[in-house]
Amino acid sequence: MNEVSNETRFLHAIEIGMGGQQWGDRLVWGYGQTHTDKDIFEAFNTSLNLGVRFIDTAEIYGSGKSERIIGSLLKETDQPVLVATKFFPMPWRLTKNALPRALKGSLERLGLESVDLYQVHWPSPLMTPETFMEGMVICVKEGLTRTVGVSNFWKQRIMRAYSTLSQHGIPLASNQLPFSLLNRTAEKTGTLTRCKELGIRVIAYSPLEQGLLTGKYSPENPPVGLRASQYGHLIQKLPPIIKVLQEIGQTHGKTVSQVALNWVICKGALPIPGAKNAKQAEENAGSAGWHMTDDEIAKLDEVTDNIREYPKE
Repeated sequence: MNEVSNETRFLHAIEIGMGGQQWGDRLVWGYGQTHTDKDIFEAFNTSLNLGVRFIDTAEIYGSGKSERIIGSLLKETDQPVLVATKFFPMPWRLTKNALPRALKGSLERLGLESVDLYQVHWPSPLMTPETFMEGMVICVKEGLTRTVGVSNFWKQRIMRAYSTLSQHGIPLASNQLPFSLLNRTAEKTGTLTRCKELGIRVIAYSPLEQGLLTGKYSPENPPVGLRASQYGHLIQKLPPIIKVLQEIGQTHGKTVSQVALNWVICKGALPIPGAKNAKQAEENAGSAGWHMTDDEIAKLDEVTDNIREYPKE
């Protein structure tokens, strides 16, 4: 396994972070209806007070609203916060210089001179991993970001990004992927293992599968809206999974969602669940600082092994 570089060491020391997509997104997450700026302020401060100091956002979350909200929150605290944001490969962004330009816009919204982690949000058929990383090199050299990451990159693209950065002496700090008990693609394809070997921190987004792993939903009580159609096939398979989560939770004095997040932590990934209010933030924080047993991990592996078909390596 590659030794973790000094630049990226902070990411490997973090067990859990905050996801900022719900903060400003009206279409999917109902910002302004299900949660207000006051709720977000309380969620943010609760997280900080419980030791969660890493927050991930993106320029497209709420069309920049998430970054602006986080920028205003950062002005209100004197506690240290590690901030990550992402570059979205719009069709008209075709050169390496698009990345520093976009990052300067994000920094203006965040009210920062630099971020701790800048990530490519998605791969693009119009830009190669090499071009993306050449743009990231500019961002690092101009002092706009401390470290570089990617998101939704799988094994071949990871290696191309990693190799390009290596030519400039810059480590690939992270790869943000969907990863949960209900989506184990990163693990099943060997991507999680490969990232560990290269010293790349896997950041797990949707670690609770948009609430499915909180215990709130069942075949009799499915989620509404977009999630209802997106997860219809999985809802029917939830009961035995929730049952095991409850059993493990009772042993450790933890909730269903805390056990589900702890499984991600035990797999060596960094979950970034969202929180619409202080209660959710407190619950998320309670998933860190402890580890379930190997037998308990094995039980959850077994009950979710055949939850869906996974691509071959």
